[in-house]
Amino acid sequence: MTWERKILRKIYGPANENGQWRIKSNDEMMTKYKAPDIVNVIMIRTLKWLGHLVRMNATRSVKKIIQGKLEGRRCRGRPRLRWINDVEDDLRKLGMKRWRTKALEREEWASTIKEDKAKLKGS
Repeated sequence: MTWERKILRKIYGPANENGQWRIKSNDEMMTKYKAPDIVNVIMIRTLKWLGHLVRMNATRSVKKIIQGKLEGRRCRGRPRLRWINDVEDDLRKLGMKRWRTKALEREEWASTIKEDKAKLKGS
């Protein structure tokens, strides 16, 4: 992201206001470039994968790994964050309730993702 902004600043150059040159802000660069925010793109793709994962057959190895419970003792200290913890945090940020029941219905989940995508694009 930093490298991308550095290159965009070289391409678009500085801004001249009242005879004074200044570096363009990140917001100015993004409005000129009009590229989607990579964090939002990753979040939406993760939510699409979550819906696929919820609807997946319980015998599939991917679902077993995500839902699996490891046996044995845990290491000392704070428990490690899992993928689902990050996804649930994103869902909380988007204000999504009852996501598991929505994800079971493919069409409802797709419309929910579309709404969230529009919500992220607007912010």
